[in-house]
Amino acid sequence: MRDGLRGLTTRGRSFLAAAVAAAISAAILGEKDLLRVAVLLAILPLLAAAYVGRSRYKLACNRSLEPHRVPVGASSRVVLRLQNLSRLPTGTLLLEDRLPYALGSRPRVVLERLGAHQASSVAYTVRADVRGRYEVGPLVIRLTDPFGLCELSRAFPSTDHLTVIPQVTPLPSVRLPGEYAGSGDSRARSVAVHGEDDAATREYRVGDDLRRVHWKSTARTGELMVRREEQPWESRATVVLDTRAAGHRGEGPTASFEWAVSTAASVAVHLRQAGYKLRLVTGSGADVDATEAGGEGVLLDHLADVHLDKRGELTTLVQQVRQRADGGLIIALLGTLSTAEAELLAGLRTSGATCVGFLLDSNTWLNLPPKARAEAEHAHGAAALALLQSGWRVIGVDHGNRLPVLWPQAARGSQGFALRAALAETVAGGVR
Repeated sequence: MRDGLRGLTTRGRSFLAAAVAAAISAAILGEKDLLRVAVLLAILPLLAAAYVGRSRYKLACNRSLEPHRVPVGASSRVVLRLQNLSRLPTGTLLLEDRLPYALGSRPRVVLERLGAHQASSVAYTVRADVRGRYEVGPLVIRLTDPFGLCELSRAFPSTDHLTVIPQVTPLPSVRLPGEYAGSGDSRARSVAVHGEDDAATREYRVGDDLRRVHWKSTARTGELMVRREEQPWESRATVVLDTRAAGHRGEGPTASFEWAVSTAASVAVHLRQAGYKLRLVTGSGADVDATEAGGEGVLLDHLADVHLDKRGELTTLVQQVRQRADGGLIIALLGTLSTAEAELLAGLRTSGATCVGFLLDSNTWLNLPPKARAEAEHAHGAAALALLQSGWRVIGVDHGNRLPVLWPQAARGSQGFALRAALAETVAGGVR
C-alpha cells in the first residue's frame, strides 16, 4: 500500500486534495452531501493505490536487435517480447525502453491487458548518425490503474548493445602494387610450376641446412648463400589510420576524421574480400589482425569505437607499424602533416613494402581566409612532396572528394612520375 501511495500521479493527488477541500467545506457549511462527495473523491485514489500496489506480476522480457551491427545512417529493429508468467492478468502496462540521446527519443508502448501466461511482442526502430556502441535498455514497465490515478515502475536489468560502424563504400577492382609478399597458403605460386626449390637465394643463417648451400651464388658473392624453399606467396596489407587530433579538422559526422575512418573501413573490407591478409593499425595503439574468421566484424567493431587522440604522435604510429613489418602493401589514411612528419613516414618504406598514402588536406574542411588558405595549401604540398621523394604513392584528399573516384589512383604506376614532377614544380614555384 505504501508503494501505491508513493506512486500516486498528479491526477490522484489532485483527487485527494479535492477530497480534503470538500471535507473542510462540508464541515464549515454543514452540508452532508458535500461530505459524501469528499469521501468518494478520497476513496478513488486510495483504491487505485491499493490495486496497483498489491499487483505482483511475474513478467519476463526478451529483447532482440535485428541487426545488432549497422552502418552509420541505417536503422535497426528492436523487438521486445513480454510474457506474463503469473496466473493473474495484468492491468494497463506502459513500456519504455531507455535509449541514449544519439538513438532518438525513448519509445513508449501501451499494453492494455496481458492475460495469464500470455505473451505479446512490440517493435520499434532506432537510427544513429554517429558511429559508436550504444546501450539499449533497460526496459521500464509502468503499472497503472484504468483511471490513471496511480503509477508504479518496474525495471528489467538486462541491456543490449547496438554497434554503429562506419559507412563502407564499395570500391572498384584495381590491380594494386605490392600484391604479393611473405609466405603462406594464399594466392600460391604453385610448386608444380616452379619446382620444389626456388632459384632465388639468400644469405646463410645460423641453423640452415648446409645441404641447401648454393655454391654458384656463394662463389659469385663471396658470402655463403643458401637456396630459398619455394613457398606459396600471399597478399598482405596493412591499413594505417592516423588518429592525431592535430591532423584533423571539423566536427561531427562531416569532420575530416570521420572521412578517414570511413575510408579505412571501406579499404579494409575491400582488401579482405579480395583475399588479402589484413592488419589494421591506429594511432590510438590498436593493432587488429583481421585474417581469421570473423575478422571483418572485429575490425569494423574497433573502427566504431576509434576516436581522436589529443596526445597522439606520428612517431608512435610508425614504430607500431614497423613492429610487424613484413612487406606487402601499406595504405595509410593521414591527416595534415608537417614536412618533418612526412619524412618520418619514410621509415615505413622497408622490407619491400609498397606505401600508398591518402593525404587529407584537413584545412579544406574549414572556411579559412585567402591568406591562411594559401599558407595551408603550401604546407600541404610540401608534405606531399616529402612523401613522394621517400617513395610513397600520394593521393591528395580535399573536402568533398569521393573515395571510389580516388581509389584507382592507388594503382597508378608510371603515371605517378608525371604527377610527382608536376607537384614538385608547383611547390618549387610556391617557394620562389
